[in-house]
Amino acid sequence: MLALRFSRRNLLRTAAPAAGAALLTAGLGLPAHAAEPAIEVWRSPTCSCCHSWIAHLEKAGFTVRVHEVEDLEHIRHSAGIPDDFASCHTGAVAGYVLEGHIPAVAIRKLLAERPPIRGLALPGMPMGSPGMDGPDMPAEPFTVLALAKDGSSTAFMAFGG
Repeated sequence: MLALRFSRRNLLRTAAPAAGAALLTAGLGLPAHAAEPAIEVWRSPTCSCCHSWIAHLEKAGFTVRVHEVEDLEHIRHSAGIPDDFASCHTGAVAGYVLEGHIPAVAIRKLLAERPPIRGLALPGMPMGSPGMDGPDMPAEPFTVLALAKDGSSTAFMAFGG
């Protein structure tokens, strides 16, 4: 018989991805009448650019709850995010998924319009996006994508260029 060693780390390592997936698929955030739903973020503990993206969201007035997990791939797949759209963190707000360094203004537009989509994605880590910006980083144009429930995507909001 295999003896299990219970520790906080082992519990978090095994429970956090499953709990995160359940939260993502159940739809997150406060009820629709709430003025400002919280954004849940799942990130790797070793990623440094996620801190800057989270700071960007907080500066824009969002409340952010952060979950450090080892298995982001499981979180993304449970949320229905195709591998082509993967970035270094996954978020959720008001029943929508957020993948990547999405600017707060795009999230506000999403929450104002409430389109019938799965969520938003900014594949890769484009320079100039929140968390990937800085004085020595030249900005490049990028487009936040709307992820349809069928897996397709369309342009949602363009930045730069």
